Amino acid sequence: MTGILWNLGAFIVALGILVAVHEYGHFWVARRNGVKVERFSIGFGKPIWRRTGRDGTEYVLAMIPLGGYVKMLDGRVDEVPPELADQAFNNKSVWARMAIVVAGPMSNFLFAIFAFWLMFLIGVPSVKPVVRDVLPESPAAMAGVQPGMEITSINGNDILTWEDVNFALIGSIGAEQSTFGVRDNSGRQQQLTVPLERWQFDPDSESPITALGLTPEGPVATLTLEQVLSGGAGEQAGLQAGDELQSANGETLSDWSQFVALVQTSPEQAVELVVSRNGQRLNVTLIPDRRETDSQVLGYVGLAPAVTPVDERYRFELTYGPLQALWQGVERTWELTVLTFNMIGKLLTGIVSVDNLSGPISIAKGAGASAGFGLVYFLSFMALVSVNLGIINLLPLPVLDGGHLLFYVIEAITGRPVPEKVQELGFRIGAALLVLLMGLALFNDIGRL
Repeated sequence: MTGILWNLGAFIVALGILVAVHEYGHFWVARRNGVKVERFSIGFGKPIWRRTGRDGTEYVLAMIPLGGYVKMLDGRVDEVPPELADQAFNNKSVWARMAIVVAGPMSNFLFAIFAFWLMFLIGVPSVKPVVRDVLPESPAAMAGVQPGMEITSINGNDILTWEDVNFALIGSIGAEQSTFGVRDNSGRQQQLTVPLERWQFDPDSESPITALGLTPEGPVATLTLEQVLSGGAGEQAGLQAGDELQSANGETLSDWSQFVALVQTSPEQAVELVVSRNGQRLNVTLIPDRRETDSQVLGYVGLAPAVTPVDERYRFELTYGPLQALWQGVERTWELTVLTFNMIGKLLTGIVSVDNLSGPISIAKGAGASAGFGLVYFLSFMALVSVNLGIINLLPLPVLDGGHLLFYVIEAITGRPVPEKVQELGFRIGAALLVLLMGLALFNDIGRL
């Protein structure tokens, strides 16, 4: 229950900030263009706080924190007094209306740059991308990647951390191959071609790095249980935090990955464990729960291992000065933007499954987890969501900023507004598509619970 409340609180804080940034972009540019703003609302539904400012704008904080809006004086919606006609949104030039519409998404991109700037200024605890182990017959093994090698570049882009590797691999989904720059133990640099034709990974159960066959140098998962999730198969079997797993189905366990592989291939099948608890050996029958993914059925037990710290040789803090941090913020925001557009394209062409769409539940979990790790990770999470919020709002769906922008671009080209009936039809189609996408994302979220 505490975890749910923590996730909910972090979600409300993160989304509240991002919505406020987005709507303030519309608000600020509207005011600069002489448009009268009647209401500035964070959230929907019944107001829990409201105040009317000296500028005549009503500022509202509402019950449902899943969005917000800026209500401007508009002759298409309400009757406008003659003396206020020049302050109506619909009476402004098409260029002014375009600027007001695009200001919201642009504010999200600027916030992402700021969040990354602050993150790099504070310093990001990082791990060098050194390979601990390579899975035999995996794409990484076929390319010649060996334990001890450090990844220095992927497809020509410099790599400093495992997070960089993760983003680069996500961007390579659907490609036939990827080029890795690596440095071996002797310091010799070489280029390796990693085949990706048969490379697949399920984001619900593994990372692109492990799916490629790589085990990073980093925290080592032990066979001692750190956490037993309430209501999970592990708790039902009687396992407790502090238990040490010794064998499964008669085979001695050597590492955590061996146990994970056994669990994933044994959904709803009894796994006979021998565990050590306070110096005593106990026999435990564990029956993994069943979890269906896009391509397979996996076992899941709700257990988390204790981990040993990262070797000091591989740990460093990624920190920049004010100007360098600003440039890194711009660069990281641009990379995320390009990556997101690429993923949208791959979703539309079927290269990436729609099962990868996430909704508010996954965002809440991500917000809670990142906030639990500290400010730097929470900033990174908010920057990621802010970029996605900006891009989604630029999609050419009439109910979104991008749809309004499309109508205004057509007006600028043709010299006359898009007919009201066409706009109304577009809004209905756009709303239906948006509800469909949101429903699919929520369905995916529930399936991941």
